[in-house]
Amino acid sequence: MIHTPKIMMAIRFSIRTHEVFQKQKRKGKDIAYITHPLTVGVILARAGATEDVMIAGILHDTIEDSVPEKRVTHKLLEDKFGKHVADIVTSVTEDMTTTNWEEKKKAALEHIAHFSHGSLLVKSADIIANGAELIDDYLKTGEHTFSRFGGGKTRMLENQIAVATAILAKWSDNPLTHDLKQLIKELTRILNTKAA
Repeated sequence: MIHTPKIMMAIRFSIRTHEVFQKQKRKGKDIAYITHPLTVGVILARAGATEDVMIAGILHDTIEDSVPEKRVTHKLLEDKFGKHVADIVTSVTEDMTTTNWEEKKKAALEHIAHFSHGSLLVKSADIIANGAELIDDYLKTGEHTFSRFGGGKTRMLENQIAVATAILAKWSDNPLTHDLKQLIKELTRILNTKAA
């Protein structure tokens, strides 16, 4: 069976977390946030990921983005989807104890060195989905694209390039290697483009 009850349960859980409980939107846009984890799930499916890794991709932002009254935790995910899924989601969740952008991104980048292949695959699909959307937005709105991000153009692009590079360094046989290399190339081109 390809479309399993566990995958369907993960989709419903992600929809409740991102859409039903908070009507979360993509940063600076009137697009439902749920489109992002579902895109990550599609990328993972195309990469031949296991059921658990696909589910972790669909759920990858649920701990980080859940509301306090409906808090998603490692234990909740483990109870519903198993330890493997919960461990992957927890591993790709950014540190929520700090609001400092630099510290958060630095810690997340350093953590990649300890990722399992499942975590690397989810993080790959996440950064590819985010990067593709960013590139598409940049082609439409140019430099204005970066005004909605706290890190600004240079810091944001350098961080995404560093994350993709760290993933490639950790796992050269990653099924998403080609996509990551292409993403690095496109983001570097934008980084080196001077504002008009």
